[in-house]
Amino acid sequence: MLKRQWKLITVLVIGIVSLILDFGFGNPTIGTFPISEILIDIFGIFMALTLLKEMIETIEGGNWGVDILAIIAVVSTMIVGDYWAAWMILVMLTGGDSLEDYATSQADKELKSLLKNTPRVANKLVDGKITQVNVNDLKIGDIVLIKPGSQVPVDGEIVKGSSSFDQSSLTGESVPVDKTIGDTLMSGSLNGDNAVEMKVTKLAKDSEYQTIVALVKSSEAQPAKFVKMADRYAVPFTIISLVIGIAAMLVSIYTNPGAGWQAHFMRFAQVMVVASPCPLLIAAPVAMVSGMSSMSKHHIIVKSGTTLEKLARVLTFAFDKTGTLTENQLVINEVVPTKDTNLTKEELQSLAASVEQQSSHIIATSLVKDTKDDLLKKADNIKEVTGKGVTGTVDGKEIKVGKLSFVAPNQESLNINSTAIYISVDGKFAGYITFKDQIRPNTASTIARLRRQGVKQIMMLTGDHKNVADKIAKEAGINESEVHADLLPAQKIEAIKDVQPDLRPVAMVGDGVNDAPSLMAADVGIAMGAKGATAASESADAVIMVNDLSKVNDAVAISKHTMRVAHIDIITAICVVILIELVAFTGIIPAIWGAIIQEVVDLITILLALLAKKKPTNPSETGLPKKD
Repeated sequence: MLKRQWKLITVLVIGIVSLILDFGFGNPTIGTFPISEILIDIFGIFMALTLLKEMIETIEGGNWGVDILAIIAVVSTMIVGDYWAAWMILVMLTGGDSLEDYATSQADKELKSLLKNTPRVANKLVDGKITQVNVNDLKIGDIVLIKPGSQVPVDGEIVKGSSSFDQSSLTGESVPVDKTIGDTLMSGSLNGDNAVEMKVTKLAKDSEYQTIVALVKSSEAQPAKFVKMADRYAVPFTIISLVIGIAAMLVSIYTNPGAGWQAHFMRFAQVMVVASPCPLLIAAPVAMVSGMSSMSKHHIIVKSGTTLEKLARVLTFAFDKTGTLTENQLVINEVVPTKDTNLTKEELQSLAASVEQQSSHIIATSLVKDTKDDLLKKADNIKEVTGKGVTGTVDGKEIKVGKLSFVAPNQESLNINSTAIYISVDGKFAGYITFKDQIRPNTASTIARLRRQGVKQIMMLTGDHKNVADKIAKEAGINESEVHADLLPAQKIEAIKDVQPDLRPVAMVGDGVNDAPSLMAADVGIAMGAKGATAASESADAVIMVNDLSKVNDAVAISKHTMRVAHIDIITAICVVILIELVAFTGIIPAIWGAIIQEVVDLITILLALLAKKKPTNPSETGLPKKD
């Protein structure tokens, strides 16, 4: 079957050729039929058969479309020999289809970014020598060298060395995790500053990163299906139009019984021409294009017109935590010196930050960044023990900063439910500093506005620990019962699937590789893509191109406004068309003029639909409080 845009081009070329034949060459014929009529009728039959096939598929899917009116309009004008009216209808049909394709065209969802970043090569150790091999050739038990800054190729277990690994793109954990001998590594995680040797425990096809790719493809293969907006009005509009058309034909038979069947059928054809559902088919696509344009102006890229329809109806929002609700930047939460050290909070922070100035670990850099310059002192004899901590001398005192087992091995374990570093001074435990992932400044207001926009349920789905997630949820205004923590990608998908039917559609907002499957599993996936093209943005239906969570509110408001304009436009088009049908009922509108009037209605429909380009200003849509 020809693509829709080529159908439009073909029908326009046929029209041009027919016009040249009719007025340039005296309307040549084959037998008694003009060549122009034959050309138009051939394409008209092809279009009628195409529409018939689509109509059957629609009915088999349990829905009723407006295609039947289009078929009747094309066939009836061909039967009565008004081929130029048939051509006008074909222009409207193919033009409407082309607009719909443009409005609902999907961006490439082949996950180029995800597949591009899939580990492909591994440094296999054989008798102490490094050999580069394809990851698919690795076998369980092979020893692989993971160099600093490189990606873990397959799942495995460290057998030599220790380092910190960034797993945020896989699990959502906001800070790198220290790993040493015996600890497991997930494929796709990034090594820190030290090389380690790893024993392969899973084949490439079974490893975590490849599992994520498979989950995305599986979700992509089963997309949610939504009915065309115009089809919802199809049954009443079709019945009304057919009743008017048949009544017009019966009145013609009753008032002029001596006329031939063609004259009576012409009356039916005249009504069917103006009853052609082109305005209905055009209204939604043009409104969608306008809405997508409005989204683009507000730095939101919508990949599908259908996304606007679904987003306008969303009742549940699910958010990833790290990098979505939070800044993915640690800040100091508490500085707690022990009572017997005689150190103030400021002094304890100064000592810890001073010895951490040369470390590249995220906790160290966060501590230094969050400490005033005048508190940073010169530190000597700096020694960093990977995976444990740092030692140094400040003002003649030996300072240790890091894990509790490193700085004060005899100290009893402390019940601290957050990321923390511990400090000792001259071998004596001096206290600890805790950190938290900084929530975005507009997270709470974004959540509150979503509720005002009609969202019934807001969830947090994160791979981070429950206690960390609960703290962020409390600041964000998300109910503790809706926090789902310690989740792997597959579990996020299950959480989305478990949403009750009366709380659907579901929108998922996230970033990072680990969010890609859940973005695909949700009815609407929204990616925070300010950091560049990631697997998340490839998988999403909409991408927010700036680092601003409040754009989620704009997306919902624009979608609601677009759908409101589209619905008003369709209802207006139906009312106007029915009025014209009643005029055509009298027989005073020739078929060709009926087609021309239809084009005028199409123009009105397009102009109304363009109102969707304007940003909604109604406070109930934007979520802003009304002014007194």
